[in-house]
Amino acid sequence: MTQPATSPTRFIGADVGKAEIVLHDSRGNARHTIPNKPKDLAAFAAKADLDATCLVICEATGGYEDALLAALLAVGCPAHRADARKVKAFIHSYGTLAKTDALDAKALAAYGRERHTSLARWQAPDPDQENLQSLVLTRADFVAQRTANRNRLAAPGSGPVQAYLETLITALSEQIEAIEEAMAETLRKAAALSRAKKALTSIKGIGDTSAIILLALMPELGRIDRRQATSLAGLAPHPNQSGTTERYRRTKGGRPEIKQALFLPALTATRFNPVLKDTYQRLIAAGKKPIVAIVAIMRRLLVIANARLRDAYAEEQKIALATEAN
Repeated sequence: MTQPATSPTRFIGADVGKAEIVLHDSRGNARHTIPNKPKDLAAFAAKADLDATCLVICEATGGYEDALLAALLAVGCPAHRADARKVKAFIHSYGTLAKTDALDAKALAAYGRERHTSLARWQAPDPDQENLQSLVLTRADFVAQRTANRNRLAAPGSGPVQAYLETLITALSEQIEAIEEAMAETLRKAAALSRAKKALTSIKGIGDTSAIILLALMPELGRIDRRQATSLAGLAPHPNQSGTTERYRRTKGGRPEIKQALFLPALTATRFNPVLKDTYQRLIAAGKKPIVAIVAIMRRLLVIANARLRDAYAEEQKIALATEAN
């Protein structure tokens, strides 16, 4: 996502459903309902006079918004894919209790009108990164299912279903292996991702799997500053103070998959990364709880990863510019 280049004057809220999309246009308060099909959306985008002065706001709906975003990109109309939790809080702040698709579309348009200066514009993802993300998320689901079934198999009373569980666990293990091979193949074909993975694994503590998860689920890494990176990952400590009372700062929100991916690397770093090992020991000596110290190491690892990728991308850009000049 990128920051806005121009200030929009027209806002369209899009409540995306599997079958259709309800749109609320701030120009004339017009409402439209369009089938959620690429052909219909492209036709609407072409005839609706959409340009850079318009901003379309939709929520992430598990991919059902992709056709709309592609149609908008084709006509050069900026869009923002909003966090559903933020939009819900925005709606509730007005005391609105009713919920319909039309009301949600109108609220999305109002959300865009009030907050457009701080809303990042959507950009089409890199196809290789998108493929890698899909593989990583599916692998995570299968690993969770395998763990759950292994626990069920080890529990008392599993005798009658033992054979079924063993068959399912074997099938899941085979699929996980196949996905890991597909991930490796994706990286072999995508030179940029492969170089980024190499930069990440050069950090003591981050292995192949953790590096792939970071690249797949946090594509912004290396293109944002350290505060944005820790906030996106849910590793930024938030103050918890009232009056003269100062409580532990806690990490909230963010992308839980990133925190999970960094936990084991942080543990490894406390043993084998000289700098982070020293940091961890100093935190423990200062009276910090072990989990607080580990989260601090996770945060430091992410900051280092962000800087390492930023330098790698800058070097690639220099090489590309030098090649063009020659």
